[in-house]
Amino acid sequence: QVQLVESGGGLVQPGGSLKLSCAASGRIFSIAAMGWYRQAPGKQRDLVATITSIGVTNYADSVKGRFTISRDNAKNTVYLQMNSLKPEDTALYYCNAQIRRVIADPAYNYWGQGTQVTVSS
Repeated sequence: QVQLVESGGGLVQPGGSLKLSCAASGRIFSIAAMGWYRQAPGKQRDLVATITSIGVTNYADSVKGRFTISRDNAKNTVYLQMNSLKPEDTALYYCNAQIRRVIADPAYNYWGQGTQVTVSS
């Protein structure tokens, strides 16, 4: 079994910062891309940021310059540093990873359970 566990969400005032973490555990041979997505109430799930196994990053326009994605391959963990938070960043944030469990298998998409981020004064 493979599990993604997120942490670090919470309530923060506008202009504040939070750092999300997501650790993958279980039977893992390799992890390709990892990323963060978010879903606000009544809206679709949108990409926030992704990072490849060699550190190539991609960001949604709405978070460029404010959010930074990083990963620790030795710990199978991806992070999202969020600065200058705005009320419109309020959402349930999901971790995603493309994981190959054994060498002979293709990589499958796995999701965490989500962590709530609320930006409000």
